[in-house]
Amino acid sequence: MELSRRDYLGLLGAGASAAMTAAGAAGAAEGDADRERRMRWWHEARFGMFVHWGLYSVRGRHEWAMENEAVPVDEYAQLARRFTPKPNAARAWAKLAKQAGQKYMVMTTKHHEGFCLFNSKYTSYCAPKQACGRDLVREYVDAARAEGLRVGFYYSLMDWHHPDGARCAQDEAARRRFVDYIHGQIRELLTNYGKIDILWYDVAWPLDPAGWESEKMNRMVFQLQPDIIVNNRNKLPGDFSTPEQHITAEKGGRAWETCMTMNDSWGYQRADDDWKSPKTVVRNLITCSRDGGNFLFNIGPRGDGSIPEESVRILTAVGQWMDRNSSTIYGSDPCRVRTSVYSNFTRKGNTLYQHVHFWPGSPVIVAGLQTRVKSARLLASGQPVKFQQDHLRVQFLNLPEKAPDEPVTTLAIECEGEPVQDMNMVRTQRKRERA
Repeated sequence: MELSRRDYLGLLGAGASAAMTAAGAAGAAEGDADRERRMRWWHEARFGMFVHWGLYSVRGRHEWAMENEAVPVDEYAQLARRFTPKPNAARAWAKLAKQAGQKYMVMTTKHHEGFCLFNSKYTSYCAPKQACGRDLVREYVDAARAEGLRVGFYYSLMDWHHPDGARCAQDEAARRRFVDYIHGQIRELLTNYGKIDILWYDVAWPLDPAGWESEKMNRMVFQLQPDIIVNNRNKLPGDFSTPEQHITAEKGGRAWETCMTMNDSWGYQRADDDWKSPKTVVRNLITCSRDGGNFLFNIGPRGDGSIPEESVRILTAVGQWMDRNSSTIYGSDPCRVRTSVYSNFTRKGNTLYQHVHFWPGSPVIVAGLQTRVKSARLLASGQPVKFQQDHLRVQFLNLPEKAPDEPVTTLAIECEGEPVQDMNMVRTQRKRERA
């Protein structure tokens, strides 16, 4: 059969398209495999410490006070003369993080106020060139590594101090200067401190990804730090999503990390007394782990670097719970058992962990469990727990009237297969009263 020139070119085009599609699929598969490699430790870790620290910590009126109170740039900059934290304050943060069971830290190297905690050749508005006289990022990195914690850098793209930080949206020359400044500082951060595990971008206002040259930005990041992971806040997907102040799992198995404050402020605010209880923190950590996510929990040190006493109290209590229960969090698998009025759940393989936050006494019940239970025990003590199971529920019996562990008691339930719950079956098959 003879082919016309158009048919021939069409076949060539189809072949090239197929080749490009195959190459794209291979590249995507290679990218997915590399991401899995880079993020393996992060998925295992589950729990990290966020640290918000800067000039706003001296002022003690919230990290957004410069904008929300319309403080003039020159007036705000005077805080740099008073920002003289005690040397190596980060050692106490890292020790507290380790004690709390947190496996990694992320610290603000530059927040929206524009003040850099690292030494930068691009600006004098940085801690080493102001009253502090020290590289606070170096102190943080050394402290985290001394405790065996992974190191993350937060870096705000938005900048309230830089003269081009707003006008870059309308002025191309300003955009060029500002983007070069931002890229240059990111290069400094990822060049001068050894291996960095996380880059946590924030607030891409006022530019879009093309304006920020975000693709170029990320290429530079991975060239400098091949093992790093990056978030999605430079308006590219990155390696993980970042729900803030709420726990919402990503669809399709995408990695995610909820970041949350200990009260209502990220930075130190002396008047903010709306502290979360240790029970609330533990419950949030469990929910993130249940749905396959991480929990990045914040502290806001004072201007001198000291940690507010309430933050220490809360994280110490969480750490005591983690001493007994961390095996239910680290490396946990997504869990399909979810429904209870007094419990939450995590899972590892075929082991279901029932975390009872409102202890009802005996019995403790899981309704709709479709998987046969082999054994059960109280996790903290290892004490075996008797149980009865039928097609509608499993009851754990002879339990003490007072909760055996605080602030949440965990039952370890060994199942014959992956635990699955069907509450619709309970609703439809439970016997009704005869008419």
